[in-house]
Amino acid sequence: MTAFNRRDLGLLVLRVGTGAVLAAHGTQKLLGWFGGGGIEGTTKAMEAMGFHPGRESAVAAGLGEAGGGVMLALGLATPAAGAAAAGAMAGAVAVHAPAGFFAMSGGYEYPAFLGFTAAAIGITGAGRLSLDHATGHVLDRPWVVATAFLGTALAAAAVVNRRAGALAGASPDEAAPEEPAPEEPEPEHTSARETED
Repeated sequence: MTAFNRRDLGLLVLRVGTGAVLAAHGTQKLLGWFGGGGIEGTTKAMEAMGFHPGRESAVAAGLGEAGGGVMLALGLATPAAGAAAAGAMAGAVAVHAPAGFFAMSGGYEYPAFLGFTAAAIGITGAGRLSLDHATGHVLDRPWVVATAFLGTALAAAAVVNRRAGALAGASPDEAAPEEPAPEEPEPEHTSARETED
């Protein structure tokens, strides 16, 4: 009989807590649970944030959070689950980064924390109180860790870079209406001179 130690219990608590938070966020996006916008609302939000195509981005983010969260909580395919959740959080970090680090100012503190926690669990493994352990770690091998995190890193980088490119391409259009602004004060200065004379 295998005795469970504090490490296994600690990993169970960490997995279930982190997985539940991620799953809740994912179901907001996919199903509209817990006051979320559902797939339609999330699609509009994704498009507004510069993620294109919006619907596919919404589905990917929702599945990364909900699927990754449930799998982390169960301790099933833990490297893939941790990598998927961390990848979804990388997108959220990119959105919040302009506001700085701290969450109170709208920064990326919270998604970064969730992403790092999910990644750490994926790398460490789920412990003995998990489905990975019950199935002989078939989906928790070193090659799974390497493949999952490399694949997720490449995919997340591509998505974040595509978003940055889309936002950079949109900024000249947004700046165009601001060009006439400097011309408006000139007549005011001229009229002020005329009144002085």
